[in-house]
Amino acid sequence: MSLVRRCSRTACGRPAVATLTYVYADSTAVLGPLATYAEPHCYDLCAEHSERLTAPRGWDVVRLTDGSAPSRPTGDDLEALANAVREAARPPERAAGAGGGAGQGGYSGGETRRGHLRVLRSPDS
Repeated sequence: MSLVRRCSRTACGRPAVATLTYVYADSTAVLGPLATYAEPHCYDLCAEHSERLTAPRGWDVVRLTDGSAPSRPTGDDLEALANAVREAARPPERAAGAGGGAGQGGYSGGETRRGHLRVLRSPDS
């Protein structure tokens, strides 16, 4: 029977998802994935408390991820997404004598490529 470790914060009973360790010599707080087992000088934190973590003045916070959680989009990611949506909403320009070509992935409208994003047009559009 495995026990669920709880958040170390007083009066918080939520399950722990991260482990906080202080490196006093470097004035650094390290927040990483939940440790395999509880360590005496480490603190297990729930999702809410790990998100709101701040360090003492003059200290650095290092956040390590294990890759299992989805990363938050950056400003560049959001801008690229907005540009792709604008591009997809724009009516297609028809050049004189230009055929869409049904040989492009089976779509009669072909595909539009902008940067690393691709808009595939359905046969209906």
